[in-house]
Amino acid sequence: MTKYINKTWIIMLLLTFVNSACSDKFLEIPATGQLSVTQLNSKAGIEGLLVAAYAETNGRGFRRVTGTSNWLRGSISGGDANKGSNSGDYGDLIPFMTYQLYPSLFDIGQKWNAMYEGISRTNAVLRILPSASADVTDADKQRISAEARFLRAHYYFDLKRIFNMVPFIDETMTYGNGIEKVPNNTDIWPKIEEDLAYAYQNLPATQPLVGRANKWAAASYLAKTYLYQKKYQDAKTLFDEVIANGVTSGGLKYALVANYTDIFNAAKETNSESIFAIQAAANTGSTDNANTDLGLNYPYGSSAPGGCCGYFQPSFELANSFRVNAQGLPLVDGSYNMAANQLKTDQGIISDQPFTPDAGPVDPRLDWSVGRRGIPFLDWGVHPGYSWIRDQSFGGPYSPKKFIHYKSQVKNLSDATASTDTYSAINYNIIRYADVLLMAAEAEIEVGSLSKAQSYVNMVRQRAANKEAWVKTANGQNAANYNVSIYNAAWSDKTAARLAVQFERKLELSGEGHRFFDLVRWGTAQTVLNNFLTYEKTKLPVAYSGGNFTAGRDEYQPIPQTQIDYQGSDILKQNPNY
Repeated sequence: MTKYINKTWIIMLLLTFVNSACSDKFLEIPATGQLSVTQLNSKAGIEGLLVAAYAETNGRGFRRVTGTSNWLRGSISGGDANKGSNSGDYGDLIPFMTYQLYPSLFDIGQKWNAMYEGISRTNAVLRILPSASADVTDADKQRISAEARFLRAHYYFDLKRIFNMVPFIDETMTYGNGIEKVPNNTDIWPKIEEDLAYAYQNLPATQPLVGRANKWAAASYLAKTYLYQKKYQDAKTLFDEVIANGVTSGGLKYALVANYTDIFNAAKETNSESIFAIQAAANTGSTDNANTDLGLNYPYGSSAPGGCCGYFQPSFELANSFRVNAQGLPLVDGSYNMAANQLKTDQGIISDQPFTPDAGPVDPRLDWSVGRRGIPFLDWGVHPGYSWIRDQSFGGPYSPKKFIHYKSQVKNLSDATASTDTYSAINYNIIRYADVLLMAAEAEIEVGSLSKAQSYVNMVRQRAANKEAWVKTANGQNAANYNVSIYNAAWSDKTAARLAVQFERKLELSGEGHRFFDLVRWGTAQTVLNNFLTYEKTKLPVAYSGGNFTAGRDEYQPIPQTQIDYQGSDILKQNPNY
């Protein structure tokens, strides 16, 4: 604002005062740069608000670690990968891999802000619906409110499992009527359930746009919410419905796609396995519409896919986990980290030195998920190893692979307008059908049938056994010694069945942001992650220096200190032991 007030402005203000007959209505001037209710309550306006609420699933407007892919908290904190790159670049991400988080850490505040931004957008939709104009039908209102409440539940679900106790803000609260005084002393699971149950009852089975949530996405999410609370019977009942009757928003019956890699291929990702996904598009005129949340997670180097940036390098422990026995079954007892079973890597080997890829049997999903030297990397040629790694002594020898576009898709399904070629049209599946099958298997083990749980796991493994989809060399041969089979011996022991399902989730969903949250809800995080650290420190001692998982603290991130400072420690309580 200018330091001096213009004399003419004062005269006009006085005239307005006189003409208003001493009324104070002349003070009611709409804020500039802000749309009024009458500009937004049309169908087009409300739909625009709803689209904006969907858009925040990618963490738009905040740092590229805040979207609901959760590659930072879900996968790096879960041991799927390390930060990668080198120690100095984005070095403030290191505490997520060593469990040394602190309340003033920038990215903790960014995640909080991004999720509450999404909630604010959903509440804006719900707040304006009652005053909708005549072109918004009752059917429109039902669908729009259900979509908004689905999205609000999604954002709160993310906040709940990351921060645990958080304030629940709904559409009745605005600044000036107490929104800043809502404490975090109440468990919000019931509110999340309420929103998802409403969405399940009121959303249509199909939508004109496949990126919109439908009733079966809501059912899947509600069942997942039950599972997180160990409400196994409720989860089983709903998973049974989803598996029997669920369809995508485009009307496709839920099913596993034949080729695992199609899940991560922007040209084929609208398929029967996608239940709810963050939608991405390239070359729309704004890179915000592309998959920017995963834009750092490409191999490094000018000749590598994307040409940037070297983050999110798969861990040694994860790669070893794909080792199988002679029968093609995983080594769920942890023996995959024994010297005889560790994968042969190019750790410490300069790229121009001879290297013989590992010849032992591995699950074929290894080479759909982890870029490793000597193995074809999509259509980019054979992974060269060292020259695609920014700092091998810090990040290890592996490259991320799942969310990388094909060379044939450059500037078509990657954004041609960006300074880097890492902004792609690849969707991120928040829930996909294999995830549902494995969650359903968990519920079956606890309150249902071990044989049914086994059948669900075997469906996922049978898809992995599709030899036509295995990674091939240039001459059409299998790129490695692939071997994967179903569980043939009947499951009869609950403990063994739990281990089998949990390990299958590790393999099938690696790098997709699930692992840390799974370990926490299973109650195994302290044991599994400290064992992981012990092993990984032998490979990357600098990267994991000081790392240790402490039960009773590290299951949740601290409440951002900035939020406590804004609202007061009497309103927001810090999580234990921070």
